[in-house]
Amino acid sequence: MVSIARKNLFQDLPRFIVAQAGIMFAVGLVTIQTGLLNGFTRSSSLLIDSASADLWLASKDIRHLDFTLPIPYESLKQAQSVNGVERAEALITQGSVWRYGSNGTSTSSAIAPIRIIGFDPDGTLFRPAPIAEGQLSSIKKPYSIFIDRVDLNTLDVKGIGDTAEIGAYKGKIVGLTEKIRSIVSSPYVFTSLPTAKAFLTSAIVEPKATPPTPPALRDEDRVTFILIRAKPGVDLEQLKNRLESAVPDTRALTQAELTTLTQDYWRDSTGVGFILGLGAVVGVIVGTVVVGQILYSSVTDHLKEYGTLKAMGSSDWFIYRIILEQALWMAILGYLPGMGIVLLVGGWTQKAQAVQILVGPMTAGGVLVLTIVMCCGAAIFAIQKVTQLDPAMVFKS
Repeated sequence: MVSIARKNLFQDLPRFIVAQAGIMFAVGLVTIQTGLLNGFTRSSSLLIDSASADLWLASKDIRHLDFTLPIPYESLKQAQSVNGVERAEALITQGSVWRYGSNGTSTSSAIAPIRIIGFDPDGTLFRPAPIAEGQLSSIKKPYSIFIDRVDLNTLDVKGIGDTAEIGAYKGKIVGLTEKIRSIVSSPYVFTSLPTAKAFLTSAIVEPKATPPTPPALRDEDRVTFILIRAKPGVDLEQLKNRLESAVPDTRALTQAELTTLTQDYWRDSTGVGFILGLGAVVGVIVGTVVVGQILYSSVTDHLKEYGTLKAMGSSDWFIYRIILEQALWMAILGYLPGMGIVLLVGGWTQKAQAVQILVGPMTAGGVLVLTIVMCCGAAIFAIQKVTQLDPAMVFKS
């Protein structure tokens, strides 16, 4: 038997559709804003996830992954000699300029910001992954680079074999990564440590016809991080203290600590969390107003029916339950298509711009609870109307 709540809900179909559209908007806006915040925060530390280090040794002034001072390459030897260190590898992360337009895809040369990631191809502590095309071993060749597939259009190249100028030298694309793209950073360009040094120390002039072989790094050269793998059974806190004592003006962080430091900075110190949170609040307000107005109108249209129920001895709670059931149905029927739209939009943004709308089970469940609370909260406006209802009105002409 169809309940009174559902009969009232579907009696006026246009009104019901308007209500569901409002709820879908609220669900979509709240979920997308929350998912964008989660995806934005997650993307800021994607590069860290490519490493398998126990500790990251950086400048003592580090603020986050992309904002730190360089340290001398000599720190690698100093760190390697510390008791408890099994392996140490250098990593360079530094911004540069990509010059394109020489492959026939543009009518004139242009520039784009990039972030060069120099690492040891023979090492084990840093590996850009997943790799979509090419072999990582090919990056050992001078001036060979990997970029992410999603950045092909941004950098105006078609794929493996194309070249572009970085500083005074041409870099040749020998491989593509997949979904290693940070919303907060310029496109990543992965290469070997010597090639990264050559790119970053060369002047931005016309490219040289026969570039020299990139020289190996020397003690006085600068790197960004030293990745550390500890020997089995070594206490990381004690090792951190020994590293900071052995290598002057440095700070040692676990991979989890660097991830937290980076994500907290971008979420809390840039205003992004506030802006996206404000958008979610707007969605809740819009949804509450729409649902409240629809339920209030529905109760007003059926005042005589509710008066009849009260005159027949129905309790206030019985009538309240009818209104709350309507609100619950509206919440569920608005949540499901709203979440479906979010998933479609998320798939499109991920494919088009590597912008991830990260909606996990906890986010989806939280939005469902919020939607139910929003609709039931809006029902309070309608319940107040019934509370003031006089059953005698049924007998008035």
